[in-house]
Amino acid sequence: MELFDIPVFDNDFYKMCFRFLINIAFLTFVIRFSYYHFTKKADYLFAFFLVGIVVFFLCFTLKKYEINLGLALGLFAIFGILRYRTDQIKIREMTYLFVIIGLSLINGLSNKKMSYVEILTLNTTVSIFVFYLDRYWSLQRLIPQEKIVPKDFRTQDIIYNSLENIKPKQHNLLKDELENSLGVKILKLDIGEVDFDKQIVKIKIRYKKLI
Repeated sequence: MELFDIPVFDNDFYKMCFRFLINIAFLTFVIRFSYYHFTKKADYLFAFFLVGIVVFFLCFTLKKYEINLGLALGLFAIFGILRYRTDQIKIREMTYLFVIIGLSLINGLSNKKMSYVEILTLNTTVSIFVFYLDRYWSLQRLIPQEKIVPKDFRTQDIIYNSLENIKPKQHNLLKDELENSLGVKILKLDIGEVDFDKQIVKIKIRYKKLI
């Protein structure tokens, strides 16, 4: 049955729905149970899900047409020039975005030459590697802090009302001045944001109280 030379229903509809369920299930695992679980950042969840969903349907739709490889690569090159001008995306978020686009491409473009067992195996393998690699590196970031920083060491952010001693060559003078003012032993000193108008700078110090 056709309407205006366009079929009203196609058997590929069931295939699209089933593959979409596979795609959204693995996207949810990667985004919600891997990225959000380890970062606790909800800023990119909206973008990650929508990019994955749109890429899947775009790929599934393009597969219905006879297009050459050059045109297909040209269409997906659009993602290479996308830039979020308000916020700079970090490497970790860009990696997750690449994984999400990759999974959606696999699920949307796979054809009869690729069985569902292969599709599920690919999705499962990528998802497991993403989870355990992120978990491993998250633990690695925490272990050094627990080993190196004893319980009696503390961290504090302070506002320093001068820009005279913030140069790298003058850090020793700045450290001595802060130790004398605060009565602590400074172990590490990091220069933060500098406000040249107000002549102030944010400094993060790791210190130990003097006995």
